[in-house]
Amino acid sequence: MHISWLGQTCVKIQTKNDDQDAVIIINPYKPDKGVFPRSLAPDIALFSAGSKGGITLSQNPFTVETTGEFELKNIVIYSIPHEKDNHIFKFSSEEMVVVHLGLINKKVNARIMEKIMSPDILFVPVGNSGKYLDTREIVDLINEIEPRIIIPIAHKCDTEPNVDPVSKFISEIGLKPEEENGKVIIKKRDLPQEDTQLIVINKES
Repeated sequence: MHISWLGQTCVKIQTKNDDQDAVIIINPYKPDKGVFPRSLAPDIALFSAGSKGGITLSQNPFTVETTGEFELKNIVIYSIPHEKDNHIFKFSSEEMVVVHLGLINKKVNARIMEKIMSPDILFVPVGNSGKYLDTREIVDLINEIEPRIIIPIAHKCDTEPNVDPVSKFISEIGLKPEEENGKVIIKKRDLPQEDTQLIVINKES
């Protein structure tokens, strides 16, 4: 599974499930500034708060912007309503469970927590600054969810310069990060079995 962070809460995931290749884009919302793709051509596009404000998506991707259970290319996707303007996404591919918390700025209830517990990979916005949950709340939530791998997103970068830097989150969570430039490749056999792993992906330019 190849993972890139494009800025804000947008991630690109290239995966192969049961011999079918798929490119998944989550939250490709056009920022006001900075370097960001003008268009992308995913197979699947997921939007936490509806597709309005998104960039151009070519090749007519399968788009999810509502609550429900969806399947494409043998990937089952759960779009879980969290609040009025946010859906949390959960899907499985390559025998790994992935959760993306979307544009989260409020705590989750027990019903949602039950659905997103113990993923292999968790994408979590850490920029705070009123847009997302504050750093302490995010760390508490991660400790409840108990992921194997944490990938922080929505931290300070050229497209979102007014949110907190990832260093603040790293200091609060107390894990030594592994830093990747532009892309990380994760395989099921490499998943940590005991300790939680923190992977910081530098924004793809």
